[in-house]
Amino acid sequence: MRLAKYLADAGIASRRRAEVIIRQKRVKVNGITADLPQTEVGEKDRITVDGKEVRRTGNKVYFVLNKPPGYISTAVDTHGRPTVIDLLAGIKERVYPVGRLDADTEGVLLLTNDGELAYRLTHPRFEIKKIYRAWVKGTPGRKILDKMSEGLFIESRKTAPAEIKLIDRDEKRNLALLQITLTEGRKRQVKKMCAAAGYPVLKLQRIDFAGITAEGLNTGSYRALKTDELKRLFGMVGLNNKFTCIKSV
Repeated sequence: MRLAKYLADAGIASRRRAEVIIRQKRVKVNGITADLPQTEVGEKDRITVDGKEVRRTGNKVYFVLNKPPGYISTAVDTHGRPTVIDLLAGIKERVYPVGRLDADTEGVLLLTNDGELAYRLTHPRFEIKKIYRAWVKGTPGRKILDKMSEGLFIESRKTAPAEIKLIDRDEKRNLALLQITLTEGRKRQVKKMCAAAGYPVLKLQRIDFAGITAEGLNTGSYRALKTDELKRLFGMVGLNNKFTCIKSV
């Protein structure tokens, strides 16, 4: 098994984040620093991250959190800032976020220790839908919304087509509420798209990730995913056969 996948299965981080941790030379295999994510490891190997031994867990768990602003979407923050893991009192398994939300962004965030599912849900080829609500400065007209929907060039690369709707406006404060549906997940994409169009984001909330919402959850609260939600997620990313082995908590 590749080292990055082992760390993901152990609940250290998503596979992509695990690759970063490995390249930062924070991982040792049998006492020797391993800086290649593709390093092959087995159950008999002793693996440590930042000096702490890690082991894969057989119990997979899946949660949705209604993330409040002010929390970093990572398992551990080297600067000592509060992370979303701090909100998960009562969960004994080591879990990590599926993708990321900026510290000042709130809303739906999935967490799991299932490395394969997390990897696929964040991989661009599966085009997982993510829906955001963004309060922006100014009110974009139909032409601007159409241009944003068709794709904008951000950092020399055009964004994939998106669905963008004007939901509400506050004429007194010159604000507008947009609903933006994406199928790709570039870093800070919503903020960069709106800024490129001339309408900076003042507040951002994710209301849906792959059909999962935070309905009924207070800010900062979480719940386990339901069986039907898990079945749908596994089906979206071609893991139908694996779902039969998964038990909802």
